[in-house]
Amino acid sequence: MAQKPSIPKGTRDFTPVEMAKRNFIFDTIRNVFRLYGFQPIETPAMENLSTLLGKYGEEGDKLLFRILNSGDFLSGIPSELDGTTDSAGLSGYISEKGLRYDLTVPFARFVVQHRNEITFPFKRYQIQPVWRADRPQKGRYREFYQCDVDVIGSDSLLNEAELVKIIDDVFRRLNIRTVVKINNRKVLAGISEIIGQTDRLTDITVAIDKMEKIGLEKVSEELLVKGISDEAIGRLKPILLLGGSTAVKLDKLTNILSDSEAGLKGVAELRTLFSYIESFGLSEMAELDLTLARGLNYYTGAIFEVKAIDMSIGSICGGGRYDDLTGIFGMPGVSGVGISFGAERIYDVLDHLGLFPSESLESPRALFVNFGTKEEAYILPILTTLRKKGINVEIYPEADKMKKQFNYANRKNIPYVVLAGEAEISANMLTVKDMASGDQKMVSVEELTKVLSVD
Repeated sequence: MAQKPSIPKGTRDFTPVEMAKRNFIFDTIRNVFRLYGFQPIETPAMENLSTLLGKYGEEGDKLLFRILNSGDFLSGIPSELDGTTDSAGLSGYISEKGLRYDLTVPFARFVVQHRNEITFPFKRYQIQPVWRADRPQKGRYREFYQCDVDVIGSDSLLNEAELVKIIDDVFRRLNIRTVVKINNRKVLAGISEIIGQTDRLTDITVAIDKMEKIGLEKVSEELLVKGISDEAIGRLKPILLLGGSTAVKLDKLTNILSDSEAGLKGVAELRTLFSYIESFGLSEMAELDLTLARGLNYYTGAIFEVKAIDMSIGSICGGGRYDDLTGIFGMPGVSGVGISFGAERIYDVLDHLGLFPSESLESPRALFVNFGTKEEAYILPILTTLRKKGINVEIYPEADKMKKQFNYANRKNIPYVVLAGEAEISANMLTVKDMASGDQKMVSVEELTKVLSVD
């Protein structure tokens, strides 16, 4: 017996019903992006490893899927390394490309490569899959879609504020209640400075980024393992646990970071950003969270993370400011800011909470029963008329038993069945049956159009 086919762990197939739901998410997000003047781009699934490596920190680099060189990939290994079992040492010789880890670094590469073809500030959105060699678990996949929106070529904090407004618009349309957690990497740099660990910012941010998942004590243990002193950790803990409103926290931070220029600049940026957020009327859904770190190395200013209020699933959207990501590709001094919506987790939230629309806009609105050649000749022009009006309809391809055709409509959740027999043809009419209620009536083509039109 042939082995049953399968797919790699952490990847999925999607049925037509699932794709209709996914497209509902993508279309909702895409429509909001367009409202704010963003334009679409696409980049290749694979990038040169020289583009990807070193941008995500040591842990991120470990999660890159590498692609073996085509042809005899072993031919590039130097003779002195022949027979070695050091996979890390060999990878640079046998693999020059990798699947993209996110859409932000490829976007920075795109901006530098196409700098003479785009207008700055450049506002782009991108909806494509990314890949991470992570351990698959609920809400975490090895292949998943990101929906990114970025502004590059502007330092204005109004961009950050508009991204928060975009977050609000998207999740309001999806009926998902959310909270936006906000911090600033300059504040984190200032905290590292005043606890005497200026050169350990990456270690600190990577650790505290796990605080919600593993708790403060486990974070402290990880920091100790990484060589952060007990004294420094003792000074860090009360800062991470600062209480009160956003305004109160910012006042406390101003005093705590009074000797850190970078830290005070971060506090000033947060004050400006929260002032904009208040002007948009979004204060209730946005808060300052000093435990938010966003472990990726390229963030330099404001950072964001969005959580669903009614379901525990981790971040469903996140991002931040990156001041010089294009500099690593030879175009320094170009600041950008962006956020990424996690389509897979958003799907899981909508599914768990029963928030998807009851009717899919992609499913056929009606099935035309096929009685034979004469009836086909009558129906086909009507199908064309309805499709021109944007109504999804189909005809059963064969003159099969009525029961079989009705079962087909039921299995596909098609809400209406249309019949055209001798009586309908003679009267230049059609019979339409509501599959949910069982009601049926004879209608004209114009009346059928109204019945099948989606409000």
